[in-house]
Amino acid sequence: MRMPERIKNYLLVAKPGIVFGNLISAAAGFFLASKGQVDSVAPTLVGISLVVASGCVFNNCIDRKIDRKMIRTRNRALAKGLISLKIAISYATILGIAGMALLCVATNLLAVVIVLAGLVIYVGVYSLYMKRNSVYSTLIGSLAGAAPPLAGYCAVTGSFDVGAVILLSIFSLWQMPHCYAIAVFRLDDYTAAAIPVLPVKQGTTAAKKHIVVYILAFTAATLMLTFGGYTGYSTFAVATVLGLSWLYLAWSGYKASDERLWARKLHVFSILTIFILSVMMSIDFTAPVPSEILLSYAPVNTQIPTR
Repeated sequence: MRMPERIKNYLLVAKPGIVFGNLISAAAGFFLASKGQVDSVAPTLVGISLVVASGCVFNNCIDRKIDRKMIRTRNRALAKGLISLKIAISYATILGIAGMALLCVATNLLAVVIVLAGLVIYVGVYSLYMKRNSVYSTLIGSLAGAAPPLAGYCAVTGSFDVGAVILLSIFSLWQMPHCYAIAVFRLDDYTAAAIPVLPVKQGTTAAKKHIVVYILAFTAATLMLTFGGYTGYSTFAVATVLGLSWLYLAWSGYKASDERLWARKLHVFSILTIFILSVMMSIDFTAPVPSEILLSYAPVNTQIPTR
């Protein structure tokens, strides 16, 4: 195998798209807490990204056999045997250790614990067991998906406060309709691999009901950013428009003549929604910082001035 192709395989096995998405959400959590200040942002985001990449490689190792049964994943490097399992596990371990070491130096114990918990949930609970055995696997996986923004936030505050609860709610709730949309438009793949996601076990109608409920809950959670004093009214307006638009698109699924096409559109819009919301969290600092944030934040990291 030529060197450029080998390097490409090692990059792809770490799922760069997922790493980048988590990088954006981690940055949103960090800047939401720091109010735009950038001290320690680089090592924090790099450390989180390395751990996310580690989890993705471990996931590819665990899923290599079922990946061969799915059209979307059958050409992955581990599924095709282009990278040995032993090397891939070593690669994932090195990424994880490097990321955790960087976070230990650059952040605080709470952020490190959150990232480690996210990795354990994603690899140990979700990938190894829940994905193959339970319709609730998506719910468990959503907790791991919320770890990067939560860790970015707590890397600044050093405390698990109301803002952390809001972030955990937003990003875990977002994952549910996002993942159910994927499962609907990739229904044949999930059925072939015998993965018991909701659309496979209970049908697409049940999935549509859950999607609508989760989008409603997600929208309510996003508005709490402004009600809680963490962002300004610009974020409130954007979150409202995004939530209602996503809800309208989800509701249209009940009349969709082509469910696969509808689900694909819903999936794309979910990515657009969380990206725009993450940007707004990173730049909209018009609201004052709540006093409880100031009290918990100042003693932990005096390098970043508060307002």
